[in-house]
Amino acid sequence: MTTNNYPRRRFLQHSVLGTVLAAFPEFLLANDSKIKSRATLGFNADVEVDFTAQSAFVPVFSGGTQTQVQKFYASIRKGPENTLQTLPDNYLGPILHLQKGQKVRVYFTNKLSEPTIIHWHGLHVPQFSDGHPMYTINQGEQYIYEFEVLNRAGTSFYHSHAHELTAEQVYRGLAGLIVVSDTDEKKLELPRGEYDLPLVIQDRNFTANNQLQYLQSMPQRMMGFLGDHILVNGKPNAEFKVKSRAYRFRAVNGSNSRIYKLGWEDGTPLLAIGTDAGLLASPEQKPYIMLAPGERVDLWLDFSHRELGSKLVMYSLAFSGVMPTMYEHMFNHRNDENRGMHMQHSLAQGSQFPIATFTIIEKVGDSPALPEKLVPFQRLSIGAVDNVDTPIPIALSMQHMTPTLNGKTFSMDRVLDVERVALGSYKKISIFHDQQHVHGGMGMMRRRQSTDDNVQNRGGMGGMGGMGGMGGMGGMGGMMEMAHPIHLHGQQFQIIKRHTSDVNESAYNSVKYGFIENGWKDTVLVMPGEKVDIIKPFQDFKGLFLYHCHNLEHEDLGMMRQFLIS
Repeated sequence: MTTNNYPRRRFLQHSVLGTVLAAFPEFLLANDSKIKSRATLGFNADVEVDFTAQSAFVPVFSGGTQTQVQKFYASIRKGPENTLQTLPDNYLGPILHLQKGQKVRVYFTNKLSEPTIIHWHGLHVPQFSDGHPMYTINQGEQYIYEFEVLNRAGTSFYHSHAHELTAEQVYRGLAGLIVVSDTDEKKLELPRGEYDLPLVIQDRNFTANNQLQYLQSMPQRMMGFLGDHILVNGKPNAEFKVKSRAYRFRAVNGSNSRIYKLGWEDGTPLLAIGTDAGLLASPEQKPYIMLAPGERVDLWLDFSHRELGSKLVMYSLAFSGVMPTMYEHMFNHRNDENRGMHMQHSLAQGSQFPIATFTIIEKVGDSPALPEKLVPFQRLSIGAVDNVDTPIPIALSMQHMTPTLNGKTFSMDRVLDVERVALGSYKKISIFHDQQHVHGGMGMMRRRQSTDDNVQNRGGMGGMGGMGGMGGMGGMGGMMEMAHPIHLHGQQFQIIKRHTSDVNESAYNSVKYGFIENGWKDTVLVMPGEKVDIIKPFQDFKGLFLYHCHNLEHEDLGMMRQFLIS
């Protein structure tokens, strides 16, 4: 399905683990590659599951030709019967239900004609079970994951993390939901069973024959893919038939790059009870909720006071300021031309459109009350970090039409000095836009690293005439500044502060009330001009753990780095 050079990729995938072993022998043992095919003696799994990735045809639309996709299939070897919940006639993989404290073994077999690997997005697991692209396997090979569920109750999701193939493989279907439960959650009267539902939001393009259509131009790759069709749980025109009571909807932004601003059409506030991979200490009410790629939010949707037969539509509301100024100018100009020619034009980033309709089909009298308190929550103190005055920088740049972090693209066998972190430490990390390549000490850091990290940036976009007039934009700095959803593997972090003195105020006002700053996070949206300070623990596991932009096209272009925890 992809247009990549597969024989070359197969050679690279076989050689890359050896390269990483040579670079970090103290953390990647010589026999580590055997983890691919052998279970660990003494690891007594409570749950054992077989996963496969393979090509399939599914009925995305109610009529016409079925759509060819890439899909995760799974079956239980050992464990509770409810471990897997299959979504019928769907490209999304089965929902994986886990409990805190369970020991899990996953036997993953690749039946695709290209390399792949699974990342358990949101789970705190050892390096060899995190889906690092160095462990990518080829067709016919097997990889065995082993981990204990350390997460508290919450919503995560799994997806492909193959090197330079993540965006297209996720787009074609390689993703699924993870639901973790624990004893604290079970004490609460939260909606369960048929009242606890997924809300996986994605956007796609299709041909007239119902086939997925991916990148059609270089600007789509550079800015991130945006589709015309909004899918919820793998289906278009989503409608939920609900009763007049409270529900828990686990919202996941599974799109490659589209950002959503969730809100009701009638202006009713939204109630959040959980964010990335964990319940909040108490519910939070928001006029709308921003949801960037990779982020999750658990919603408490109460239809108790709605009339029988009434309908309520959830929208992605209009907002602005997340795309580069040049892109917005080009998009508006192109759509003006298209309208004059009566051509269909795509949904712009930040435009308003419906996501799902909720129809009240039954009046009931029993409904759980919204708890005032949810679960215990420990707010991390700045006093716990050992680098208050020298935060680890994550500098975001689109300089020379190349997405980078700290001025570098991804290199499997390299880390910067600032990416070497002591096991057990708590670190302050500052994520910001690096327009000038010299920002808060970054220039000094880069000079220090120039001999240690001699990485050639792949595929710089500055000279690409195919950019439709954008080829010469490489040096225009702020003109290419855009919002980036930054995802950090390993343990979740907490947001300390958003610094907004350099943002576009009018644009920022369209999104600022939708951020949930409390609770544990693993993905954070950083707006143009904004700096976000976080505290992240680095506990339990040594090894290489990625951080990257979860605009998946940016990730595949190299906007990804890694921490070495030792």
